[in-house]
Formats: sequence, structure tokens, C-alpha cells
Amino acid sequence: MKFNGNKFIPRLLACPDHSFFLFGPRGTGKTTWLNQVLGDSLRLDLLDSSLHLELMKDPHRLEALTGHLKTGQWVVLDEIQKNPALLDEVHRILESRGLRFALCGSSARKLRRGGANLLAGRALTLTMEGFTAHELRDRFDLSQALNWGLLPIVYRNPDLAPDILSAYVDTYLKEEIRAEGLIRHEPPFLRFMSIAGQMNAQMVNSQGLARDAGVARSTIDGYFSILVDTLLGHFLPAWRPGFKVRETARPKFFWFDPGVARAAAGWLRDPIDRTWQGAALETLVFHELRVFNQVSRKHRPIYFYRTPAGVEVDFIIETAIHSSHSSGRVVALEVKRSDSWRREWESPMRSLAAQNKIKVEKMIAVYTGQRVYRFDGLDVLPVEKFITALHKGEIF
Repeated sequence: MKFNGNKFIPRLLACPDHSFFLFGPRGTGKTTWLNQVLGDSLRLDLLDSSLHLELMKDPHRLEALTGHLKTGQWVVLDEIQKNPALLDEVHRILESRGLRFALCGSSARKLRRGGANLLAGRALTLTMEGFTAHELRDRFDLSQALNWGLLPIVYRNPDLAPDILSAYVDTYLKEEIRAEGLIRHEPPFLRFMSIAGQMNAQMVNSQGLARDAGVARSTIDGYFSILVDTLLGHFLPAWRPGFKVRETARPKFFWFDPGVARAAAGWLRDPIDRTWQGAALETLVFHELRVFNQVSRKHRPIYFYRTPAGVEVDFIIETAIHSSHSSGRVVALEVKRSDSWRREWESPMRSLAAQNKIKVEKMIAVYTGQRVYRFDGLDVLPVEKFITALHKGEIF
């Protein structure tokens, strides 16, 4: 991504040696990244209406379009979800000619629902979201990120953030929802989007959402699946280690970007309070955890923990699963939108660490202050220092 002339922001994602799918929400820099890492490849963009129509009529034309390439050369197929039938041809060409494919799209939903097998494991699956603070480094501005998110086009043009984010949600509705026919009636989905935006980083109450949106609970579940499949959001499951206390089973829902959540909520023109910024900070931390988990290839399960008594830990990273032979191990994270740290915020993590069925390897608090503290085995880190430590592999 460019900032000030020809300077690019390197992304953390590395280009693999093998064919791969690259999925991610619109506007997150997938095409720019592919141009950087596979600049000499053959590019076929299905947003080109004439090419799209040609390959819809005759998918076998892909053979002719790639006929001049040699074994090992790359083909980039952009917006692959527009033509799932092409995957059969891609599969055949992979097998017969040894070409490598980068298959890019904003959603795998249509591919899966169309019966595509995602090349039966012959291609890796990667995802790309907005910038991370680690990618931005000294360009990272926490206040801007909390207010407007980390979409590249928004981050480059902060003065136009409300207009860009409003257009982003409109484009999502037009190109992902209306064009693909994912919903029968638009007004209930718009009400759902607004409510879901306002409830970013909160536990999902499908029954309450159904009542507020005026639809059946099953419809709400379908709406959430649309947001997840089109990569606008992620569920954070509840951790249930099986202690004697009853544990919450409902997941939390996070939008992939706090700016997009704000746009969905309809709050772009209104000031946001510290409660909203607290949810935005959790969203940013979850984003950094997901990206690091992918690029480091650790793929550790991430949860939150809550008991009916209200004891809650924002993030639990499971580093070893509990079994009959050994205790499970976790890293516990607490995130606070506060410029000063209060010791009472440590009690949920310390209560968890006192359980004898699980080993809490690390207790880490993330806050918006500037000082680093260590209190009896618990580290309190400013946001930027936490992100640096995370990407150095020092958190998990």
C-alpha cells in the first residue's frame, strides 16, 4: 500500500510456493498485494464483464488463455467466486500442466454452496484483512484506528473516513448481498446490520436480535452466516474448560474492522463514547491475534471466558489442550480502554489461574496507557508494546 509517494506498506502475509486461495473483505489490499508478490503473472479479472461472460459460457477457454504458459508459472484469477465452475478447469490444469494459481475473492460462500471442493486440498487457503498495527509500525495511530478502523483506503484518507465507510457498506450491500441474491427481503437485513454494528464485540443473543429486527431467530442465524461467509465478521467462541461453575456457551461476534462496524451501526456522523472505543480496542486486538495466528502458522484456538457470575476474561489462547494425561495450558488476555491500570481488573485472570485443572502460562493486560508494569506474574502492556511482543512470538 502506498503512503506519500512510492513508499509501500509491506504486508505480513508471505506468498506460498503452491497454489492458493486468497480471501478477504473488499478493500483490504488483496489485489495490491498480488501485484507486488506476483507481478509477472498472467492476470485474469472476472470483474472484466467480457472475460466473465466468455468463461461463464465456456469454462474450457481457461485452457486456451493459459496455453502459452510453462510449468510452474503463475495465473492470478481475481473474483473467483463469480464463476465457481472454473475451479474444475483450474483443478484439471493444475494436474495436467503444473501451473500455479492464485485464486482471489471476497467470499468462499458461493464456491462452497455451488458444490466446489476448493481443489480438494491442492491449494492453500489464506486470508487478508485490513492493515495491522504491526504492518503500519510508526504510521500506526491508535486514536484513528479506534475511530475509523484499519481499511487501507480509509487509513490513507482519514479526512474522508465517514464518506468512504458509508460507501463501503453500500458497495457491500450492492455487490455481495443484492447481486448474489443472499437475502429475500432487504429491510430486515438492514435493521439487523445496524443492530449487529452497535453490538460489536458483545455476546450474541439471537432471540433478542430477532425481536429487534422483526424476523425469526433462524433468519438472524442466517444473517450472521452471511456476514461470516463474506468475511465481514468473526465469532469468538466461549471457552468451556469444564470447571465446577457453569460457563457461558454463547459466542461473541466481532466485525473485522471497527470502522466498518461503526458504519453498519449508522454512527459515522455521531461522536462515539469510551464504551464503543473499548469494543473497538478489543476488535483491534482480536484482529492482531488472528493475523499473527495465521502468518506464524500456529493456529492456536482463541476464545473468551465468562461465568454466569460475570467473571470474564477477554481472550483465552489455548496453547495445550486439556486431556486425561495432562493439564491444559492457556494465555489469558484482558483489554481495557483506559490510560491508567486498575488492579481490580486483574481478578478474573487471577481467579482463572487459581484453578488446578488448567495452567495459565501468562497473564497479560493490554491498555491505552504508556507505562509497563509487572504485578506478581501479570504483565500490563501498552497497546503498541503488546503488538510488538505478539509479533515477536513473545505472547504465544
